[in-house]
Amino acid sequence: MNTEAVMRLERLLGIVLHAGAVASTALLSVGLLLLLAAPSQAWGARIATVGLLILIATPVARVVTSVAQYAAERDWLFVILTATVLVVLLGSLLVALRG
Repeated sequence: MNTEAVMRLERLLGIVLHAGAVASTALLSVGLLLLLAAPSQAWGARIATVGLLILIATPVARVVTSVAQYAAERDWLFVILTATVLVVLLGSLLVALRG
């Protein structure tokens, strides 16, 4: 990858990570406030759960973005390496969900 492509990838990854962090922080904050204001309502817990899911999904989105960008640049070594990281992340998620 040339310098321009690397800078483009870094900007794109920064946007993905920033959006995930902002969205998860906002949803976690709103969920916490709703839980404190009305503990008997389930909405606060649901919103906080969505915030946690976005927080967990943000690194996965970063890896998916990297794979797509490396494929667009035809940098096959990095496609293979980042796809391997993605498989490990998804495998870990499956193992965690199975208990």
